[in-house]
Amino acid sequence: MGGTSVIDHFLEVFNPFSGSGISQHSLDMRLGQADRLARATGLDMIEIGWRPTVGNYLGRVTKPRILQAMREGAGEQAAQLIDHLKKADMAKEAERLLADAGWLPEPMRLVDEADVPVAEPDAGGGDDGEALPDFLAGDDEEEVSPDVEDESQLVAAE
Repeated sequence: MGGTSVIDHFLEVFNPFSGSGISQHSLDMRLGQADRLARATGLDMIEIGWRPTVGNYLGRVTKPRILQAMREGAGEQAAQLIDHLKKADMAKEAERLLADAGWLPEPMRLVDEADVPVAEPDAGGGDDGEALPDFLAGDDEEEVSPDVEDESQLVAAE
């Protein structure tokens, strides 16, 4: 990976002017894949001991992100305690105040499946105005039995 860590890849923010070649779509795909992998393996970053530190997160993000982390992890009052500090001092204090808060940066959080929107069927029983093409609708498909003896009905794929 050359001088970058795994966390750097999680913390990448889409910037169309950065020249990094990473699109928002690509970033969303990476985060989705990371979430699926974490769920499949039962990975819980808090449980394994990850904490936001100056070295792994707080020193790499902007002051507004540090304050956002403080609001989410320790509350508005804690954020107000450090909002006047210079970034280096703010990051150190945030590390101390978030140490046992169980807070994770958004890219490292598992997506709550209850928050994922699910397309629900139309309660009125109607469709959205567009019917499926006949070949997708399957309304007039004939069932072919597996023991068809007429070879003219079988088509060989070459």
